[in-house]
Amino acid sequence: MKLLPRLGALIALAGLVACAPSPASLPAAPVAAGSAIAIQAVPVPLNPEAPGQTAIGGFVYAGGLQLSSAETSRFHGLSDLAVSPGGRLTAISDEGDLIEGQLVFAGERLTGLTDVTLRPLSGLDGQPLPNKEMSDAEGLAILANGDRLVSFERQSRIWLYPAAGGPPRAVPAPDAEFPLNGGLEALAADPERGPDAYVAGGEESGQTWLCRLATPCVAGPKVDKAPEFGLVAMRRLPGDQTAYLLRAWDPLRGNRIVLSITGTAGELARLEMTKPLTVDNFEGVDFVPRPEGGYRVYILSDDNFSASQRTLLLAFDWTP
Repeated sequence: MKLLPRLGALIALAGLVACAPSPASLPAAPVAAGSAIAIQAVPVPLNPEAPGQTAIGGFVYAGGLQLSSAETSRFHGLSDLAVSPGGRLTAISDEGDLIEGQLVFAGERLTGLTDVTLRPLSGLDGQPLPNKEMSDAEGLAILANGDRLVSFERQSRIWLYPAAGGPPRAVPAPDAEFPLNGGLEALAADPERGPDAYVAGGEESGQTWLCRLATPCVAGPKVDKAPEFGLVAMRRLPGDQTAYLLRAWDPLRGNRIVLSITGTAGELARLEMTKPLTVDNFEGVDFVPRPEGGYRVYILSDDNFSASQRTLLLAFDWTP
């Protein structure tokens, strides 16, 4: 009997479906948004089954939001983010949009997102990206001069969008073959190596590359991860430390998230999230230094344009 292989194939197929946009929930055609959109931000607890839980290990919960907009069908699929010290948020979507807004706080607790704009990423010709093959933006890095780097998955490449505006240009990307839906998910600036340095990572392989704007990418370390986890985001921290966001999904346990912070001596800290915690398809992470020391850590989920998933933005405070 071949029930077990068939069952395994069905589970694998279910996993692919869960990580892909739901066709029934996608707009029939791209729906344009005005430059400004209103966002509904609903607070979410860290653990719905234990509302009093305020931390996961050394990561102290600083508020979380479920985000949505009734003004456009394109405020979905958010796949990476960057947050400035002043709370200015920049995000990209895997339908090729750029989202910007201002985080709102009550004291130090995250409570909202306002002054939001949404506009399409342009191609090399200055026009909006024409289709999903071209617009599957997954990684975001902002260099010291404000230029934005965006990595794309289906047609693997990295483009630089100038801070001053105008069309992007192609910059060095890893010379590697990537599996479908398992490519250039992770991207981060690497300021300790220089103002033009960045790192990229493959989702399925966990392989990373060290890149510069003017020289080819070279292979870096491979992330130590379980096979079922994919590398979906990364950030470089001072002192040759790196934060890796890893994601796994299966139909029995749902989404599982690991944020691993490593240094030259090994893993320094680890945040793990699974049910019953407030968890979804987290794909973006950023670290903002706090004046009193440590970091405000933000993680962002990609709802895959599906009614069964959510766009979540969670905040944690972590002190090494």
